[in-house]
Amino acid sequence: MKFSDQLFELFESFSMDLDLILGIVSRWLHIGSAIVLLGGSICLKFVVGPVLKDQSQELKEAVRGRWKRFVHAAIGGLLLSGIYNYVKALPLHKGDGLWHAMVDAKIILAAGVFIIAFVLVGRSKGTQKFRDNAAKWTTIAILLGLLIVAMSGIAKVAASRPKAEPATLTPVSPAP
Repeated sequence: MKFSDQLFELFESFSMDLDLILGIVSRWLHIGSAIVLLGGSICLKFVVGPVLKDQSQELKEAVRGRWKRFVHAAIGGLLLSGIYNYVKALPLHKGDGLWHAMVDAKIILAAGVFIIAFVLVGRSKGTQKFRDNAAKWTTIAILLGLLIVAMSGIAKVAASRPKAEPATLTPVSPAP
């Protein structure tokens, strides 16, 4: 079979299963958005931040303005795909306490990361004290992000492991 025929069959099978396509796109969007937000924050903290330390306020504002677009897009991508993924996965994990603990905690921690990210790229005078201490808050957001990634791995691996059969007690015969 020619490669073009195989490719056509692949696309034809995808068009048959919209759920599969949405699942793949949602996963890519979720992971890609997390990479942008967490990776970008790490880059800002350890690469861009130290270089900008002694630069003009105008340059710092220009960097923050460009980063803001990525932050907003990444948070939007995470929210959209996260809601979709959660709704699709929920019925599959009924009664799975570990999965629920990891995913629900992830959602709460992600809300904290989103708030920190919004505050750090915002312009509100009321949140200026956070931007004045951006290094500290970026570190907190990075640590929360890394914790979220770790919890995601636990939820993914724990959910895919086979469920153990409940233990049954075998009566013991009395000794002769």
